Amino acid sequence: MSPSTPVSALTIAGSDSGGGAGIQADLKAFAAHRVHGLSAIAALTAQNTRGVTAVHVPPLDFLQAQLDACFADFDIHAVKLGMLANAEVISLVADALEKHRPPHIILDPVMVATSGAKLLEDSALHALRTRLLPLATLVTPNTPEAELLLGRRIRNGEEAEDAASALTDLGAGAVLLKGGHLMEGSRVVDRFFDGVTFEAFIHARLPVDAHGTGCTLASAIAAQLCCGLSLANACEAAIDYVARGLQSGYTPGRSEVLVLDHFGAARPA
Repeated sequence: MSPSTPVSALTIAGSDSGGGAGIQADLKAFAAHRVHGLSAIAALTAQNTRGVTAVHVPPLDFLQAQLDACFADFDIHAVKLGMLANAEVISLVADALEKHRPPHIILDPVMVATSGAKLLEDSALHALRTRLLPLATLVTPNTPEAELLLGRRIRNGEEAEDAASALTDLGAGAVLLKGGHLMEGSRVVDRFFDGVTFEAFIHARLPVDAHGTGCTLASAIAAQLCCGLSLANACEAAIDYVARGLQSGYTPGRSEVLVLDHFGAARPA
């Protein structure tokens, strides 16, 4: 494909006014992979590296207009789903995905910000399970998010594998269960399951407090799928991308929270 006609990926998520997470991180990741990035803003957050101070959900008809504009004009190869704050937003997005059937849907089930701020209404959890999980090519929860989706604790690697399998039973095509919250020594184990095969991606645990890693991982997977990788290979490549972004990350705010260096990550050593 020529540089003048790049494949497109769409992020449907929340905007981060601090530029480190959400749609801003998604678009950086798409650009770093030379994928044309589209966005439909499903929520606005007042946010910086210290936390989220306010959330505003735009009118549903405006979100619908954004989705209609994107699908009317672009060949969308992958859709990344992030912060979808309530059941009404989830239902609208699910209707659009069922109508347009993009080849790949990557669901990052954003529920709670790293700072602890709640980003998903309680009533939306059922809609997330029943409307979006069955549409997802891949769902990328961290351990607390998987616990909420399944209604049970995940305390070790064996329970994490069981949880990945249970999430496919809920309808997800495949699962990448992120291991950052699960204490397994000096390593982080991300577990991939596609309904048939388990695969573990292992990285050293970095001694940093970072912002936007989950958003970036899901959008990097979407971008890698746009570039033609298989699902498992896209997950592995995206995990490596996030690790490089952390290694060369920086602290733009007044806190110690790290923001990923997307374009440094795009230049592997």
